Amino acid sequence: MSSTSDVRVARAFLLRVAEPPAPFLARFVAEVGPVDAARLVHHGECPARVREETQSRRHLDLAERDLAEADRYGARLVIPEDPEWPSAQLSAMVDADAHGMSHLAPPLALWVQGARRLDDLARNAVAMTGSRAATGYGEHVAAELSYHLAQHEIAVASGAGYGVDGAAHRGTLAADGDTMAVLGCALDVGYPAGHVSLLERITTQGLVVSEYPFGVPPARHRFVARNRLLAALAAAVVVVEASVRSSALNTARHAADLARPVMAVPGPITAAQSAGPHQLVQGGAHLVTGTKDVLSHLDSPGPSTTSSS
Repeated sequence: MSSTSDVRVARAFLLRVAEPPAPFLARFVAEVGPVDAARLVHHGECPARVREETQSRRHLDLAERDLAEADRYGARLVIPEDPEWPSAQLSAMVDADAHGMSHLAPPLALWVQGARRLDDLARNAVAMTGSRAATGYGEHVAAELSYHLAQHEIAVASGAGYGVDGAAHRGTLAADGDTMAVLGCALDVGYPAGHVSLLERITTQGLVVSEYPFGVPPARHRFVARNRLLAALAAAVVVVEASVRSSALNTARHAADLARPVMAVPGPITAAQSAGPHQLVQGGAHLVTGTKDVLSHLDSPGPSTTSSS
C-alpha cells in the first residue's frame, strides 16, 4: 500500500504532465491508483489516449520541487485522499464524465492557499460570476448580494477577475465572510495584476484554489477549464452581468450539467451586459432580484435547458 506522501508526490507529478481537464488520465488514475499511474505515465506505458494527453510533458518530473515551492509559498496540495477533499461536491464531476461529459472531468488534486478547509467552504458556497467589463449596476449588485449572503454564512466563490468577480469577493470580505477564488493560472502568478492585494486578502479570510502548478501562466483555455471547477465547487451559480459571449455563461452551462441551480440577475434591456442573464432566464434559470431569491433556490435542481443553450 502506498503512503500518503507517495500518493501526494504522484498526484503533484500528474498535475504537471497533463492540461486540465484530462478525462482519460483521470479515469486511468481512478482505475490503477495515482502511484502506479504516475509511474506508467512517466515511462509511456499507459493506454494510447492517456499517452496523447501526457506525451509532451511526461518527462517533467517536478513533483518534489512543486511541493517544496508550495510549502515556501504557504500553500498545500489537497488530494482526494485527504479529509479536506470536497468529495461531496466533486463527485458530480465524476458522474458527469461517466455520462459522456468529458469536459467536466474531475481534477486530480488542487493547489490551495489559505487557512480555511476546502471542503468546509465548498459545502455551502455560491459561485458569483459575470462580466469583467461590468457596469456600476453590476458591480453594486454583485457586492450587495455577496455581502448579504456572507451575513447568512454562505461562502461566495468567484474567479478573482475584474468586474463582477472582484466586486463579489470584496462584498464578502466587507461582511467578514468566507470567500474562495478559483484561478485559471498558478497561485504564484499574481493575475490579474490589479488584484494581487485582493488575492492576499482572500488568502487571509478564505481560500485561493488552482489546478495549475507553480509558474503556469493564465491562458484562455485555462479559464475555460477553471469554469468547470468554479461550478463544481459551489452549491449554485449566480450570473450577475454577462454578454452573450461571456465565459460566465460557460460556467452556468457547467453548473446545469452538474445539476446545480443556475440563477441570473436581470438588467436593462438596452445593456449588452444584460443579454447573458436574460438568455439564461429564458432558458430556465431562476430569476434573482435579491438575496432571498438566492437562498430560496439553493436546494433547487439546475435547469436542463440551460445546459443545451
